Amino acid sequence: MEELSKNFIHTFVEEDLATGGQFAGRTVHTRFPPEPNGYLHIGHCKALVIDFGTAEKYGGLCNLRMDDTNPVKEDEEFVDAIKEDIQWLGFSWDDRFYYGSDYFDKTYDLTVGLIKKGLAYVCELSPEEFKQRRGDFTTPATSPYRDRPIEESLDLFERMKNREFPEGSMTLRARIDLESGNLNMRDPVLYRIRYAHHHRQEDKWCIYPMYDLAHPIQDALENITHSLCSLEYEDHRPLYDWVIEHCDVPSKPRQIEFARLGINYTVMSKRKLRILVEEGFVAGWDDPRMPTLCGLRRRGYTPAAIRNFCERVGVAKVDSTVDYAFLEHCLREDLNACASRAMAVLKPVKLLITNYPKDKSETFTIENNPEDESAGTRAITFSHELWIEHDDFMIEPPKKYNRLFVGNEVRLKSAYIVKCTGYEVDESGNVVLVKAEYDPDTRGGTTPDGRKVRGTIHWVDTQTAIDAEVRVYDNLFTDPDPDGSGRDFTECLNPDSLEVLTHCKVEQSLGNAAYPDKFQFLRLGYFAVDHVDSSSGKLVFNRAVALKDSFKK
Repeated sequence: MEELSKNFIHTFVEEDLATGGQFAGRTVHTRFPPEPNGYLHIGHCKALVIDFGTAEKYGGLCNLRMDDTNPVKEDEEFVDAIKEDIQWLGFSWDDRFYYGSDYFDKTYDLTVGLIKKGLAYVCELSPEEFKQRRGDFTTPATSPYRDRPIEESLDLFERMKNREFPEGSMTLRARIDLESGNLNMRDPVLYRIRYAHHHRQEDKWCIYPMYDLAHPIQDALENITHSLCSLEYEDHRPLYDWVIEHCDVPSKPRQIEFARLGINYTVMSKRKLRILVEEGFVAGWDDPRMPTLCGLRRRGYTPAAIRNFCERVGVAKVDSTVDYAFLEHCLREDLNACASRAMAVLKPVKLLITNYPKDKSETFTIENNPEDESAGTRAITFSHELWIEHDDFMIEPPKKYNRLFVGNEVRLKSAYIVKCTGYEVDESGNVVLVKAEYDPDTRGGTTPDGRKVRGTIHWVDTQTAIDAEVRVYDNLFTDPDPDGSGRDFTECLNPDSLEVLTHCKVEQSLGNAAYPDKFQFLRLGYFAVDHVDSSSGKLVFNRAVALKDSFKK
């Protein structure tokens, strides 16, 4: 991947590193803090590329920190998957791997310090009362507990930790400004009681810090210089800075926000992705129709394509939606350069070349990738019986149909020119055999007499063909904005998002294909070996992307 182009984040970073800047003489240090309650998706990937890529650009460091401050639905399964996805994309955190929960003891101690400074108090408003008293832009918030004595709040906070009170009965709030025009600064909640088993801390804690408290403390304790986060946290930045200023932490990171990545024909909400998985709308988090990185990887996407996509989308300050076709365009560009070519027939019908000797077989040598001479060549066999695509023959063709019909000629890719002479159908009228004669003077598809042959079709020799299963994927949703359609998003699911084709025929050279091999099946698209279901005894290919590029540059 090319070096990240400069964006407004890099401008801020360079200002901070310059003489007299906030971080002059220091090493750039960022962090990527995913919540381990699901799998990373393409939206997370933009943040991931920005966090790791910015550190990479300036020769700095990037920490990987699991944001496990909320014990509900967090699991080590997701931790392992997140690590795998990041490494697959080509990024490394070396020994800088942390959990947010590693800092629970320190966060508690720092919060006690806030209480002692008179900057936090225990509030006994119920969640409903809290909402009622929050006020609006013309009415200040209120709390009857705001002037609670420091010693009393210290005592209650410790008793909250010691499990003396029911869940939801008390919170610890910051004492900031009940009249602030930024509602996030109206004495926000710092801690809440939650009786839930934590995947690492087990049952040690029953009070958990809110993200707005935990995040800046964790950044400061790790000596992060630039805390890069999505635009939704812009209004939270004053609270981030307040926590850094009033807690006794060793450094003062700078928070910078960027726009989130939206893509049409999909959903990015972890909650909605979880629904798709848990209610069986897809086959799992790695279903190739999912926008998860593990799903995209299984479908056949490459790290280079995804990183280039994130880079070319750019870093902005305004949220926008990107056409899914552009993601496909980036993959198509990458695979066109690196994927080996092969011939495969997905819906086979037999082509009988009646004037070709039955006992004869010959070999043709063809290039593996016309874009890369170093990819070499491969041998394919040819005989009197071939498999061709069912759609490459028609009994009554429309105008401008240049493939096989009685009396018409086509080139067999890299082999001979053949002329259709007839066909056979079964009892239902389905074509089961196409007949043709070949011209022996056209080996390699040449036409010595100069006659024009408009159509070229692909084929596979029946004597050496290998059976395969091919899965053809399309958009998971029919609506470009399933979140904003006014219906339940599951009502927008595309019933034709997956077509499973069995008894497909592929050329002999694919017999040893294995993950992560990717191929351009001539005239059909780019396909990848499925690493879950494919084996030496059963080849399974997923269509990563079609050949046709619908993206308008």
